[in-house]
Amino acid sequence: MIRPVFLVAAYLVLACSSTEGQVPSVAQDQSPDRAATQSVEAAQEQLPPPGHAWVIFGADTVLAEVARTPTERERGLMYRESLDKGKGMFFVFPDAQIRSFWMSNTFIPLDIAYLDPELRIVDIKAMEPETLESVPSVAPAQFALEVPQGWFAEMGIGVGAVAKVVFGPG
Repeated sequence: MIRPVFLVAAYLVLACSSTEGQVPSVAQDQSPDRAATQSVEAAQEQLPPPGHAWVIFGADTVLAEVARTPTERERGLMYRESLDKGKGMFFVFPDAQIRSFWMSNTFIPLDIAYLDPELRIVDIKAMEPETLESVPSVAPAQFALEVPQGWFAEMGIGVGAVAKVVFGPG
């Protein structure tokens, strides 16, 4: 008969020797509460910063600010002087419908990708700075991703590509 203590010890040896999902080491003089805090901190280091998301298309990732509220979505990237490559804004809506954006008070050229509820790109449009022309999606979208103009073409990402999104805390 195998004793429960042996099973627990064997599990710990296997868990600690695995390279996947490594368990942080705990110093002998460290309290369990401190170890738990360090474990949470380590997990948070694997997430985007608060208020941001990684929008991932295969090997290409955008670190995007997240606009969830009507006020955040309305302001978008207005009044910005620049936007670095690999950065953007991810707009989250409560439902899928035809979406429309414009560039009032937006000083940088952008591309916008409209994404359906499954995070599949349904449309990509180029948008010029400070234009008041409305740029609607060709199909219902629940999400939109704005990036520096030309990014999607440069990365070879087009209509039909599916994103994976990892939200940061908060």
